[in-house]
Amino acid sequence: MAAVALVLLLPLLLFTFLHGASARCQPDQDERLGETLEKASRNNTLVQILLLITALALAPAVLICVTSFTRVIVILSFLRNAIGTPQMPPNQVLIGTALFLSLFVMSPVVAKVNTEAIQPYMREEIDREQAFERGLQPLRDFMFKQTDAADLALFVSLSSGEKPASPQDVSTLVLVPAFIISELKKAYVIAFLIYIPFMVIDVIVAGTLMSMGMLMLPPMIISLPFKLLLFVMVDGWHLIVKSLVTSFK
Repeated sequence: MAAVALVLLLPLLLFTFLHGASARCQPDQDERLGETLEKASRNNTLVQILLLITALALAPAVLICVTSFTRVIVILSFLRNAIGTPQMPPNQVLIGTALFLSLFVMSPVVAKVNTEAIQPYMREEIDREQAFERGLQPLRDFMFKQTDAADLALFVSLSSGEKPASPQDVSTLVLVPAFIISELKKAYVIAFLIYIPFMVIDVIVAGTLMSMGMLMLPPMIISLPFKLLLFVMVDGWHLIVKSLVTSFK
């Protein structure tokens, strides 16, 4: 009888022992699990901060490469050199002017990005990947409109990927350098047209001084006031800004 009772009590004793051991280990497991989750959350926050700092560091490059800033700043720099005042306006004024002109030109694109990507993401209607894709599409449309077909074909042929069947299949890494090359080409064409009237003044002044025998007098001293007068009389800033803005239409 004693042996039978021991056999019947053995499962009960074993269950009691395992339950007690599990109860003793449960707090330790919960504590370790909480520490793991806290560490993972902290690491995720650090990664997000690192990505934000990287995005802020790349923001100037993005501004230059995918907006109208490149064409505007190049043309304004050529204008300053054509007049003969390489330090006036100062670089800060020139960059500020180019920045706000670029913002004016890009305002429809910025509004579209805000409507289709930023606001839905802030309302948690779309996730981060969808917001990035929707926000990138207006910029791609702008770059496609301003990129020459020959420049785009050049970078498509130089890329190692598959040939795109449609413009939507063109990679952004292919589109951006093609857009930059097109912007530089158009900026140089406009700069050539800007240089012509000022070059005519330089030639006339240099020929006049040479005919008068005043070889030791630098022609720049005489031609600079005439070039400034010409620029003011034709309302040069109005014409330059108008030409810049309408060149993106």
